[in-house]
Amino acid sequence: MLYVFGFERVGVVMSDLYFVDPDPLPGQEGAERGVRLEVRLLRAGELPGGIYASRPVVVDRPIWRADLLESVSGPAGSLDRAHHHPRFDGWEPGGRVFSEQLSAAPVEWTAERLADLDALLAEAGVAADEVGAGDAADLRHAVPDILAALRRLLDGVAKGELARPPAGEHVSSARLSWL
Repeated sequence: MLYVFGFERVGVVMSDLYFVDPDPLPGQEGAERGVRLEVRLLRAGELPGGIYASRPVVVDRPIWRADLLESVSGPAGSLDRAHHHPRFDGWEPGGRVFSEQLSAAPVEWTAERLADLDALLAEAGVAADEVGAGDAADLRHAVPDILAALRRLLDGVAKGELARPPAGEHVSSARLSWL
């Protein structure tokens, strides 16, 4: 499932995720499941036809990412692998940054981060002029709706309805997600 919240030039996207890294970091072996949430730049495309044509919308490069993940072998809801990526190099995320607060109170922690777009941009090394003048206020105003969607995704993962493994035999590499 994919959610997209768009503002002038910034958007928040999130999806359930089932992930198996064939070359994991030490202590990160085994499958992970959960929710990936990203703050991304958005672009509106040119109208491809008349005034009533649907406008292409490009969900562009990431600014910041939170991975609300847990090991599949652990208890549901543990978020023992929850982390965030405060910086990207183009499309590639920087290293995983773990936070006790993120694992303990993921929705509240995410709310605090999304409510301060200026701080996210500074930490990510993204110039403030890359986003729209009203994006910070618009994002802050939408945080309750974003968190409601985040809770639905986390609940779906906990119930086993989302972030499901691929069908078939044991897999050594998998990434099932929109993001």
